[in-house]
Amino acid sequence: MNTSTSSLDFDIIIAGGGMIGMSMALAIAPLNLRIAVVEKVHRDQVQQPSFDDRSTALSRSSQSMYQALGLWDEILSASTPIKSIHVSDRGKFGFSHINAEEQKVEALGYVVINRILGEVLMRHTEMKENVSFYCPAEVTSITYQKDCCSVVLDSKKKLSCKLLVGADGANSKVREYLGIGVTQTDYEQVAIIGNLVTEKPIMNRAYERFSESGPVALLPVQDNRTAFIWVVPKDQKKKLLELEDEAFISAIQEVFGSRLGEFKQLGGRTSYPLLLSEVPRLHANRGVIIGNAANALHPVAAQGFNLGLRDVATLADCLSELKDNHDIGSTDMLLDYSEWRQNDQKKLRIFTDNLVKLFGSNKKSVQILRNISMVGFDLVPGFRKFFVRHTMGLAGKLPRLSRGIALK
Repeated sequence: MNTSTSSLDFDIIIAGGGMIGMSMALAIAPLNLRIAVVEKVHRDQVQQPSFDDRSTALSRSSQSMYQALGLWDEILSASTPIKSIHVSDRGKFGFSHINAEEQKVEALGYVVINRILGEVLMRHTEMKENVSFYCPAEVTSITYQKDCCSVVLDSKKKLSCKLLVGADGANSKVREYLGIGVTQTDYEQVAIIGNLVTEKPIMNRAYERFSESGPVALLPVQDNRTAFIWVVPKDQKKKLLELEDEAFISAIQEVFGSRLGEFKQLGGRTSYPLLLSEVPRLHANRGVIIGNAANALHPVAAQGFNLGLRDVATLADCLSELKDNHDIGSTDMLLDYSEWRQNDQKKLRIFTDNLVKLFGSNKKSVQILRNISMVGFDLVPGFRKFFVRHTMGLAGKLPRLSRGIALK
């Protein structure tokens, strides 16, 4: 498909060159479109926020998408499979197990370091002849003509396109320029992230342990290390980040317990604030938002990045279905995309928000409900399979890339 005209600089401009923006460029690169990626952080800069040392748990549908794009072998070599998941509530009797064998898959997901995934995405995007980079650069305004839109960069350079894709994160400027409002809920929590070594091997198992202060998740990563995501009240952030390594290890050990023996060899620690964001619509005139620009979720269920990749796969699918010379920025295409994505996004927003409320409450009645919920998770017929299909990203109508089918 080629909708280019000689007067346009590009068919599509992607604002945001993090992992979602790069994935978007790679997903639509086979469609014979002229693509620009605008990214404000220099590509050689280690502080690229999307490419930090956080770990991402890739769902089954995300794995399928990267397989369809021809990237999975490289990503797999730097990934660790999750064979089982253990969920528990500190000090309570309820707990639950999920395992890959029961679900008839080789892994429930794969854990990859963001930095490594980012390097793979960057290298392959740079190999695409129809993708141009403007970096470091940032979109500062948008104007519209009859059949296209123009963006002005902070360098004063002006670029025109048929469709602008906002992939610039939870605090998206493109979303603001498109006139799309956002409702944000501050959880008054931060996620402290890092890695350590456990005395007992984690054995390809992921753990989610809930406590009065917030959940702590442990994920298996390469080199026998374990990544952690520890959610704590915002007012504890400074104290915990300033603790000496031994004191920090003792603090997180107290919350998680001794199931994996003693913790040791703590790596670097960083943190980020936790928000829930909701937008009234996903598109405006010749513009669409994806990833965290459209939905920022609490990391309690590790679904945010995978949800964003389904945005990517769905938008790519909608674009690939257009006939030659069809306007790729048309309202009907944008409506098709929005209608396809709304249900998946809404379900994940409600699911993660309710998990936070269920496991974040100290009310006795809610604590009893938590225990009943986890026991019921194991006992209620069909519920486990329903839950796992959603967390693997396999529920509902899936775009082709999410099913492992390449676009042409």
